[in-house]
Amino acid sequence: MKKTRIRRGIGRQARHAAVASGLCLALPLPHAAGAQQPAIDDGASTITQSDFLRRVGVMAHDSMQGRDTPSPGLDQTAAWIATEFRRIGLAGGGDDGGFLQRYPLRAVSLDTERSSLVAGPARLRFGADLLPLFGEIVEGEAAGDLVLVSGSGSVGGGTRRAVRGKHVALVLAADAQGVDRSTFQIVAGLRNAGALSVMVTNATGDARWAANRDRSLSPSVSKGWEGAGDAAPFVPLLQVRTASLERLITDSGLDLASLAARADGRLRVHEADGVRVTLIQRTRADTVSAPNVVGILEGSDPMLRDEYVVFSAHMDHVGMGTPDEQGDSIFNGADDDASGTSAVMEVAEAMAALRTPPRRSMVFLVVSGEEKGLWGSDWYATHPSVPLDATVANLNADMVGRNWTDTIVAIGKEHSDLGATLERVNDRHPELGMTAIDDIWPEERFYFRSDHYNFARRGVPVLFFFNGTHEDYHARNDEPERIDAEKAARIARLLYYLGMEIGNADERPAWNPESYARIVSEDR
Repeated sequence: MKKTRIRRGIGRQARHAAVASGLCLALPLPHAAGAQQPAIDDGASTITQSDFLRRVGVMAHDSMQGRDTPSPGLDQTAAWIATEFRRIGLAGGGDDGGFLQRYPLRAVSLDTERSSLVAGPARLRFGADLLPLFGEIVEGEAAGDLVLVSGSGSVGGGTRRAVRGKHVALVLAADAQGVDRSTFQIVAGLRNAGALSVMVTNATGDARWAANRDRSLSPSVSKGWEGAGDAAPFVPLLQVRTASLERLITDSGLDLASLAARADGRLRVHEADGVRVTLIQRTRADTVSAPNVVGILEGSDPMLRDEYVVFSAHMDHVGMGTPDEQGDSIFNGADDDASGTSAVMEVAEAMAALRTPPRRSMVFLVVSGEEKGLWGSDWYATHPSVPLDATVANLNADMVGRNWTDTIVAIGKEHSDLGATLERVNDRHPELGMTAIDDIWPEERFYFRSDHYNFARRGVPVLFFFNGTHEDYHARNDEPERIDAEKAARIARLLYYLGMEIGNADERPAWNPESYARIVSEDR
């Protein structure tokens, strides 16, 4: 997601405007606001900032290694959430009556034993001399002459003609700290110009190479329940160890150190006379899996318990990266989205503690693969634990632990009468000090970018609770100590009250016809 500037304090302004216009006067009492209300309030009181922060701390601990999809840390997180769901008294909604719902993934790895780059007597090996760049792993082979490119700037017409049909080694400046945005643009330009491959020199030294090795050779993972599609074109992007490239150009007349020393000038192409390269990449594909966690609380009304409200959040994050100057390689994902997951777990525990549960049944769904492309929620929506046509609403929480103290953005309010229901609940609970406002970033299209969308496009009314991105988004500093647990617990109580309202209502939520036609009918 693109980073967005946050406007502070707008919740307080929104509440003042609501009072001034009389919006919170003369509202009808809903089903849940009568005799049950004291017990419902008791449930809300079980949601505390200490519990919230404890759960975030478990999921965002270094031992979970950033919860990539798939990874041992993700499996460990899912197992812990399943244990918590069992402890608080939920029923399993996953595979074979358990809490875990696993979905298939296709993992493509580079076969390093059968892959190499050969130029005359010199043979470069993957792992020792070469690494995939940007995690791209493609099978194929290509033979052609080698050229070196140094400098900076755009890939113009002369450069494009000089690299077409050639293997290209891009020589970074001697003081370069890896592949930055400008280098990436050059790499993309060289590939688009028709290069057979693009290799970037390793200017950061052997220590960084060793740190990158395992991550760069990790499998490329994709959804395993759809066709593989057309094979990607074979234009490998690689990182080459500087000393290894020197072996390739020994007899070419080029001096790599000299090129690196003046690599900040305009882009230049240097012929490596007589150096012909054959690059071979072989892959192997395996089927692996990743978990969702599903817990169900049965409703109390025999007439309505076969209808369901789904609370959702994603437990995955982006895993690990290259260590920074302090040696930190873990992207902990405390806000994204241990915070939303903790909110869902707090709501589940509060509802499970009630003597009389809501009339409708509640599904607490914690998915993975969100960061990869909404994989886990896509699998659930096509393999639901309960019928989708009996799922009356999805309330999704993603990144609710940072930014404003008095405001939560509720995306999707305008698309169904869930928006009006939320406003009633919000007005009835001023003690929360929390105002739910409309989407203030429509240009970012967040409605289509989190797990609720896989419900919406299949006809389930949704609300997406989101406090926006920040400077630690997808960064190593998204740590538990930066979470505003007091604020986040109030958001969880708002979600709880909203879920109770929907769960106890006589009628199920309804789409606005225009939104249904645009979001649901067009997708179908």
